[in-house]
Order: sequence, then structure tokens, then C-alpha cells
Amino acid sequence: MPGLVPGIHVDPRDKPGGDEEKERQLLKFGYKASAEQFGPRELLEFSCLAEDVGFDSVFVSDHFQPWKHTGGHAPFSFAWLAALGVKTRRVQIGTSVATPTFRYHPSVVAQAFGTLGVMCPDRVVLGVGTGESLNEVPATGMKWPGFKERQGRLRESIALIRRLWTEERVTFEGQHYRTLAATIYDRPEKPVPIWIAASGPTAAAMAGEIGDGFICTSGKGDALYRETLLPKVEEGLKRAGRPGGNLERMIEVKVSFDTEPKRAMEDTRHWAALALTPEEKMSVEDPREMERLADALPIERAASRWIVSSDPEEQLAQIRPYVDLGLTHLVFHAPGPDQPRFLKLYAEQVLPLLRSKLG
Repeated sequence: MPGLVPGIHVDPRDKPGGDEEKERQLLKFGYKASAEQFGPRELLEFSCLAEDVGFDSVFVSDHFQPWKHTGGHAPFSFAWLAALGVKTRRVQIGTSVATPTFRYHPSVVAQAFGTLGVMCPDRVVLGVGTGESLNEVPATGMKWPGFKERQGRLRESIALIRRLWTEERVTFEGQHYRTLAATIYDRPEKPVPIWIAASGPTAAAMAGEIGDGFICTSGKGDALYRETLLPKVEEGLKRAGRPGGNLERMIEVKVSFDTEPKRAMEDTRHWAALALTPEEKMSVEDPREMERLADALPIERAASRWIVSSDPEEQLAQIRPYVDLGLTHLVFHAPGPDQPRFLKLYAEQVLPLLRSKLG
């Protein structure tokens, strides 16, 4: 069955420098825990299963409200990650992504992830982004600001969080945030890495400049990754005089895989909202309205962001171009309601193929 995401064509000259074998050895394959779709207990069971069947990481979304009202969920990711850390042994865990700028004050995020870092040393990642009105406006009643302010807040919040993880009695006077002799008393010896999500050039450059990692999502077309996002990450690294080899490059890869082709296609209906354009969903703050807009989409458009396939070799063919571009941490997001079925099928039929062919 043909995949629905157009293949990405990569010129070898566009691939970041470095030893190819070393890059392959660094590849990780993770599981995206969809907190908008499942309750916290179910999600915990799925994520423990992901570790058991061989995934390397589990990343969870952080929503105050889900993309759809009917059957939607929105467990608190910080509390949930603590449970996941205790229930698992080896997987890397983190947010993809949280917004440490509006409904969370950066100092509270620093405290939460300091605690997580102590509980699960060298396993926790704080993935951050500029946020969505769907989550921030209903929780606070605020007026949703423009991108420039959101970007400035994110940059400032990262600076404050890092100071709180490395200093005591921090008095901070920023444009957006203030603290007075604040101390995080429980924090890991090695600060939790902060990975920055980007869907455009400005955020991608900031990820390269100040992030410990970069996060993006799949299915948005060749040019965005090859011509915009990854070059901007490199630009940010060079601007800051930083080596690029230590920067984690993560992508959430949206896959709908099943041995039954019809089922693989139908499963994408659960996440049709992802196919809405930024203009269509920009000012939508009510999950009921988001659900209405998504339900009106034809199945072909609902599936357009996903690699829809019943063939492991086709999964490999559609995923390989992301690795060829230099993305080294692939976190797989499956849309269907039967997550254990997906995890077992993918671990049995696809992950071994990816590991043998890609690293």
C-alpha cells in the first residue's frame, strides 16, 4: 500500500558532516505517548510496554486541553513522567513538548524537572516550545500574544531555568519573569537537557544557538527540513560557536502501520486535526470547535501527515530520508486506539529492519 507522505529526496551534499558510522550508532527509536488521546493509566501501560519491546525513549505531549472533546484526555505530564520514571528502568523520558512560559512559571518548571532529574538521573529531557492558544488561553484567560513575544518568553525562561539548576538564591529581573533569592533544593548534579521544538526558521536557529537538542515533526514536505529547519539549526550553532556533534536532533515521525491496510488508513481519523493548516487552527481555543473542523476533513487529508503502510520495507523507505538529513532520534507517533497492537507489530516487524539498515 503506498505511503501517503511524499518521499524526501536528499542530496548527499546536504547531509551534515562527520563519520557516517558514528552517526548511525547514535540513532535512537522512541515512542510518543499521546496524552490527548489516552488517560494516564492506559498511557503508562503503553509506555512500559514500549520499553519492554525495545523502544529507546518515551516522550509525552503536555496539553491542558486535547485536540478533540469527544473521548479526549489531558493528564498532567509532569506528574505522569514521575510515575513513568519509577515504572521503567532504561528508557529516556521527557516532554514533547511543554511550554514553560504562560500557565507554568519557569521557576516551577525548573523545580519539577529538577525533581525528575534527581529521581531518574541521566534519563530526563525537558522538551519545550512556544505554545498553543488551545492550552494557554483557557487555563489563564490571557490574550494570546504574537510569535515575537512568545519566542522572547521562551528564550528568557530557558535562561532562568538553567540558572535555577546551577545557582542558589537566584534573583532574576527579566522582561517577562522575576525571581527573588530563589533556590531549587533538589536538582541533579548534571542539569536536565533542554530540547527546543521548532516548526520555522527563528525557533530552529534558537535551538542551535542555546538548545541541548532540536525537535521537529514529520510530514511537512522536503523543503522545510532540508532548506529551512536544519540549515537554521546549523546557523544557530555557528552563531554561538558551538560544535554540532553534541546537539540531539529529534523528529516525531507520524506512522500508521498495521498488517491490515484499511485499518492503517482509518486509524488516522483519530488525529485529523494535525492536517489542519496553521491558519485554520490558529485562533481555535475550544476542543469542540477543533473536533468539528477535523471531522469535516476527508480521510485522504486526515492521513496526509502520516506514513500509512502495511509494509515494513515501505516504512523503512519513507523513514530513511529523515535519517539521511541528519535526524538521529526518531520518536514514533501512532494514531490508532490499539496502541499495544501497534507497539508489538512495530517492534516485531519494523524496528529490527530500521536498526539493521539505518543503525
